[in-house]
Amino acid sequence: MKIEKIAFFLGVKEDKMLIGVPKEIKNHEYRVGLIPASARELIQLGHKVIVQTMAGAGAGFNDEDYIKVGATIATTAEEVFASADMIVKVKEPQASECKMLREGQILFTYLHLAPDPEQARGLMDSSCIAIAYETVTDSKGGLPLLAPMSEVAGRMSAQVGAWMLEKGQGGSGVLLGGVAGVAPAKVVILGGGVVGANAARFAVGMGAEVTIIDKSLKRIYELDWQFSGSLKTIFATQESIEKCVLDADLVVGAVLVVGAAAPKLVTREMVSKMRPGSVLVDVAIDQGGCFETSRPTTHADPSYSVDGVMHYCVTNMPGAVARTSAISLNNATLPFIVALAQKGYRQALLDDVHLRNGLNVYKGVITHQAAARDLGFNYKEAELAIAA
Repeated sequence: MKIEKIAFFLGVKEDKMLIGVPKEIKNHEYRVGLIPASARELIQLGHKVIVQTMAGAGAGFNDEDYIKVGATIATTAEEVFASADMIVKVKEPQASECKMLREGQILFTYLHLAPDPEQARGLMDSSCIAIAYETVTDSKGGLPLLAPMSEVAGRMSAQVGAWMLEKGQGGSGVLLGGVAGVAPAKVVILGGGVVGANAARFAVGMGAEVTIIDKSLKRIYELDWQFSGSLKTIFATQESIEKCVLDADLVVGAVLVVGAAAPKLVTREMVSKMRPGSVLVDVAIDQGGCFETSRPTTHADPSYSVDGVMHYCVTNMPGAVARTSAISLNNATLPFIVALAQKGYRQALLDDVHLRNGLNVYKGVITHQAAARDLGFNYKEAELAIAA
């Protein structure tokens, strides 16, 4: 084995790293892991970037845009996976992509492992180093790589909720903002984090009657101050959730437990008691969903009905606005990609606890405690796994 390859497998920094960007293959996913501006930054630092042909087309970036900044264009995903030291994606690797990963290769993307044991096994079998955007943290306790897409998904949830309420989509025929002399729709948002706050901003802006339910009193106070009385805030109990949900025209599921499966806040029984034509938009579906009746859907077939209640559970909502989403995501991920490329994965992970919190799978073991618990797999602390 060549010395440089030995160094790579040991996580030792090399002068250059080859970063690979495959074309996303999830249904109607148009985002791209590296936009040309990000590729340019890495190339100017002495690294190499290989991009699968048409990988950025859905976000408005053609192959020539990548060539101009010095990237190489590959014909197939196989070529990208076979040659790259680090794979940078957007969505979780599909089964065919897991099979192309190899030992010691870095995978940097959204993973959402907790509800997906098949993907977890595929990553473990590959012995790759899988770092999940959604569990990388910051010094304030936030999730800096999840926040940009949560912002997009939150705003989209009110937008698609308004569309789903239209009679032609199976909704009750209620206009979100109402009109003079007619009451607006009642929108209930479960969770007051980034998704919930952005959903509320759009829904309030469209004139809806909005209620946010959250279990954190501190967050409730913040939201009450932020929205200056333009919405209602309610502390989360089973009773308050049920009462508000049964009276709602649109419910947005915006709850998050970092790295873990989402709690089922709306039961099957509650759904059966909702008004026909009401709408549920489950933004938490990536983590298994927070409605008991939720199941993953795609942009090609986004909705379904349970007891006359319309469900919208698309797992990659921001993919519909790919250009905005890709640029916003790259703004957040680029510093971490640079750190991994400049230092090598081992040193970058050891130097930065926040990046290390993103490590979900390391050479065959699960290194995120919440994901391991929900999957029922063995867990090993990330720092110990790296040291071993």
